[in-house]
Amino acid sequence: MSVVEPVRLDLSGLKCPLPVLRTRKALRHLPPGALLEVVCTDPMSAIDIPNMVRESGDILREKRKENAFLFFRIEKVAP
Repeated sequence: MSVVEPVRLDLSGLKCPLPVLRTRKALRHLPPGALLEVVCTDPMSAIDIPNMVRESGDILREKRKENAFLFFRIEKVAP
């Protein structure tokens, strides 16, 4: 079994709606089973990204906040 390295997407400094739009675009280009790690600074991302992931059918594996940064780990499920 091979370990898949996550794709990292730094969206620091971008304001709504750009973080969720760029996250959605990145997920579209990933194969099922891939992991996407996203870092944002826009507080609205804490709501927008989990909602987008739920609607897309993908899985939010982790959501955490450290200081001004929001981190998300998303597993691509839907084709």
